[in-house]
Amino acid sequence: KFQLKMKKIYKDWFRKWHRDIGYLFVGLILSFSISGIALNHRETFDSRDIIYKTEPIQIDIDKISDNLDEDDIENLSTIIGIDSEYYGYDLEDNELRIFYRNTQVNDNLNTGVGQKDFVKRRIILGAMADLHQVTNKWWIWYSDIFGFAMIFIAITGTFIASGKNSFKKRGWFLCYIGLVFPIMFLLFLI
Repeated sequence: KFQLKMKKIYKDWFRKWHRDIGYLFVGLILSFSISGIALNHRETFDSRDIIYKTEPIQIDIDKISDNLDEDDIENLSTIIGIDSEYYGYDLEDNELRIFYRNTQVNDNLNTGVGQKDFVKRRIILGAMADLHQVTNKWWIWYSDIFGFAMIFIAITGTFIASGKNSFKKRGWFLCYIGLVFPIMFLLFLI
């Protein structure tokens, strides 16, 4: 009888803290989940910026040297008519991308045909995506606390249910299935 009473006390304690810590971090859980999904698809979807206007451009490819460098990019910026702050460029398979504040240039160096994309910040999703890369020491500490809280929520969740829905009867199997997929990806697909 004493054991049953103690088991109920622990189960109630786990349930209470599991619930309250979940409430405390629900905003960050949703933020990381939503922005994490968006970042998983960054090849086809920009979670930080949205293109609101596009203009076609034609670059005279004869004015670009074979060994593209920062001077060439500066000259192109003048030719294209961009006076925004320059961030950098990427060249892959003769596809040139130049990044500026609020503007991005995409151009095919074989043809010179391209476009200027004018971008603005996605207000909510952009901020949520930034949380994944913040390096401020206070944010790192908060993220560590969040990580420990998620470990606590996962562990206490295994003690909450009883009977046919308990971890011993049903939960271990679901937990096993949940572990199989990441392990398969780590071993065979990455």
